[in-house]
Amino acid sequence: MTSCLLFDCDGTLVDSERLCNLGLVIQFAQLGVTLDVDELVVRYRGWKLDRTLAAIAGQYGLTLDDDFIPSYRAVVAELFESELQPIDGIVATLEQLPYPKAVVSSGPPQKIAQSLRLCGLADYFGDNIFSSYELGIWKPDPGIYQAAAREMGHDIAACAVIDDAPVGVEAGFRAGARTFFFNRFDESCEFDEVTSFKDMTLLPELIRR
Repeated sequence: MTSCLLFDCDGTLVDSERLCNLGLVIQFAQLGVTLDVDELVVRYRGWKLDRTLAAIAGQYGLTLDDDFIPSYRAVVAELFESELQPIDGIVATLEQLPYPKAVVSSGPPQKIAQSLRLCGLADYFGDNIFSSYELGIWKPDPGIYQAAAREMGHDIAACAVIDDAPVGVEAGFRAGARTFFFNRFDESCEFDEVTSFKDMTLLPELIRR
């Protein structure tokens, strides 16, 4: 029986994936590189930022300056302030899920806090925020969800993980949690036990099954 819910943030609670990758498009354009935002969303969502930047820079033979990441973070923060929205149906969904809840994200704490504040979701999670930057664990390492469950005081087997990225789905599944793939891009999943869904309003019924 499910006793605790562990939510990814970007693309699961808040509709931020396109904005995050638009920040990459803007930053790399200054280096003369043209990127496609939709391709970036599909390819890199959920990845550790350093890994994403290394992949893109390596593809184009670039060496990024030390100020690239701070500048990128500033661009994304501005985009969030003007454009960030919650995932459709997430507020009604959270209202129907009377379980302890946590956010488990690869993003830095300040980005998570900004996202939840702007989208009116902070009260659903309180202080139950777990960031890779504080834990030192990045998806698809299952340790990130195991650590969150442990800190929440729940057995991981009694937790449900909700994530929109293949790396997060892998982390949840390998951690031993019931795992739900918010699969907006109709992607395949190598784990048959994972429940795939496209409409966030369906989640409460899926959790209760």
